[in-house]
Amino acid sequence: MVEAASPQGRCASCRLTRAIPDLSDPDNLRYLVRIEAAKRRLISQLIELGAPICSKIDEDPDSGMMFDFLRPSPNGPQVLTGHANGLITLNVEEADDAVREKVRHALREPYRTLLGHFRHEIGHYYWDRLIWNRKWLEPFRELFGDERASYAEALKRNYEQGPPKDWAQSYISAYATMHPWEDWAETWAHYMHIGDSVNTAMGFGLSADDVEGDVECFGRDAPTRLTTRAPTFSCGW
Repeated sequence: MVEAASPQGRCASCRLTRAIPDLSDPDNLRYLVRIEAAKRRLISQLIELGAPICSKIDEDPDSGMMFDFLRPSPNGPQVLTGHANGLITLNVEEADDAVREKVRHALREPYRTLLGHFRHEIGHYYWDRLIWNRKWLEPFRELFGDERASYAEALKRNYEQGPPKDWAQSYISAYATMHPWEDWAETWAHYMHIGDSVNTAMGFGLSADDVEGDVECFGRDAPTRLTTRAPTFSCGW
């Protein structure tokens, strides 16, 4: 829902989209509907978590986020799903179940979904916003590893050798073993998966009132308390 007087004229999710494929192609229209539905779930959960969200398009060009949904042309360059400086790019053909399943099988992945892509890539975005150049950087390196290691070499090693045989003892997924950045993004994504699952269970009436356990809550003010300098981001950072 958007207020009639809103200067953006679009909802909190749609205003983050910068590029879409040619909608005169009915396949592209079908893909975009599925993609935007998954993105709304992502943005809704980020709002629930209290994560600041602002548009790189018209609010914060330096630190905001935006999305490009592109379809490769037959003779054009390949479109790779990924994150770079706040821009999340998605190959819209991932919205085709048959195409996505073929890729999943080729890469020997246990699952591959649109929402999973979004949650993983947004994890890279929040690493830039929360970890880089802050007090959390050294603790991050102690837990996840040194992100200054060559990403290109890590990628090559992952696809040539695969993950360590005992990866499940220390990592949330096999892909998380590739590089500290990917370990973080996979952990972030799975945190969101778990949170969504718990909310679904609560929606069906499951109560955790009788569950006992000692938990140190991770409050929303934690990033502010632990930064070495005042946040310089707009839109609530």
